[in-house]
Amino acid sequence: MAKKRVTRKQLLKEPDEFLTFTEKAVLFIKEHDRKFKFIAGTIGVIILIYLGVNTGMGYINKKGQSAYNLAFRLMSAQNTDLSPESEEVKQAGELFQEVLDDYSLSRVRQLALPELAYVKMVEKKYDEAIPLYQEFLDKAPEKSPYQSLARIAIAACHEAKGEFEQAIEILNQVTAHADDLFKEQALFSLARIYRLAGQKDQAKEILQEFVEKYENSPFLPLAKAHLQEFRPEPS
Repeated sequence: MAKKRVTRKQLLKEPDEFLTFTEKAVLFIKEHDRKFKFIAGTIGVIILIYLGVNTGMGYINKKGQSAYNLAFRLMSAQNTDLSPESEEVKQAGELFQEVLDDYSLSRVRQLALPELAYVKMVEKKYDEAIPLYQEFLDKAPEKSPYQSLARIAIAACHEAKGEFEQAIEILNQVTAHADDLFKEQALFSLARIYRLAGQKDQAKEILQEFVEKYENSPFLPLAKAHLQEFRPEPS
């Protein structure tokens, strides 16, 4: 059966199935004009919100960083008097607190936590320093060396308060890992606290381990001197 021929007149009347993608898109937009205007308006609002948030975050980061930098310089200056009554320490504490309170969304907030905790330690406000170190510890990446540093600092606060058992428990968490970067420091501190707590056998054991493992440690002479205290005097 012969295929029916389509006349030119019929082609002009019927929809063109060979329209380009662009032409079809234009026709679709014209037919749905109101919907596209709404979508375009919504996208515009989203873009404005995005730009506003980024601008605001930029301001917060800048102000937070400025406060943090000034506080850090105050604490690290060579002439800074690191005593509880020091004016520089007081100012640094206020600035680090400002970062936490007023610029809590800034990138430096996490860094301000241990810095403010250290200020509290200098001021001998150990009950205020411990939760700051703990918050930093809780937010530090898993297996990060910062976790060990925070634990050593928390143990130092407990030691200063005379809470030797708490300090020992925390330091044992650091020394339990053979490859911990700060095991050397933690072991030396642990031996000292055992001595302060009157647990001489444990202190001796830790000192012996320290002397055997850390032959190049700057603390080695002191560790050997303490170890001599546990040897019986010649009769």
